[in-house]
Amino acid sequence: MTSLLLLGATGLVGRCVLQLALQDPGVGRVVAPTRQPLPPHPRLVNPRPDFGQLPADADWWAVDAVVCALGTTMRKAGSRAAFYRIDHDVPLQAARIALSRGARAYALNSALGADPQSRVFYSRTKGELERDLQALGYPSLTLVRPGLIGGARGESRPAEQLGIWVSQCLRPLLPKRYRVVAAERIAQQLLAAALGARPGVHVVPPEAMA
Repeated sequence: MTSLLLLGATGLVGRCVLQLALQDPGVGRVVAPTRQPLPPHPRLVNPRPDFGQLPADADWWAVDAVVCALGTTMRKAGSRAAFYRIDHDVPLQAARIALSRGARAYALNSALGADPQSRVFYSRTKGELERDLQALGYPSLTLVRPGLIGGARGESRPAEQLGIWVSQCLRPLLPKRYRVVAAERIAQQLLAAALGARPGVHVVPPEAMA
């Protein structure tokens, strides 16, 4: 059975991944480091590290695969530097440590438009993370790129909620690429990629999840 490291288990997509993973008989253990404690489960390991200085020597890094659904907003982060640390540095550092401890697959919840050359800071951050993850040399790397994500969040994101509302109203007219993607569909893609560990680098566009 696969042991899985899940980053971002308290977020919208991460919660879905966690639920699916704990229900999957092929997953023997889920390691989900978080700031706040998660409800206990027999197959869940829930360390609460300092994300500003991840403990590279911790035993719980020894996993087969990683799913990263970690991310924030500029408003919540408070600055570009803080946003970059959460959306780029932490996922990359975790990927590097897990790879050194035996992980062979990494599945990332990225974003539509991710591009290291983008003039948009958000898209550039996501693109730089994708680029830097590829440089690590994971045997299996999957980049899932949704657009707007649908689901019940635990925090208010007015601009995103407005975008989702407009997108839903215009859904029949919109190409699949720009439709709202349900968090559950993204979670399914992430978990399947991590467990399947298909060799190479793979990109899952939003139209594949519509």
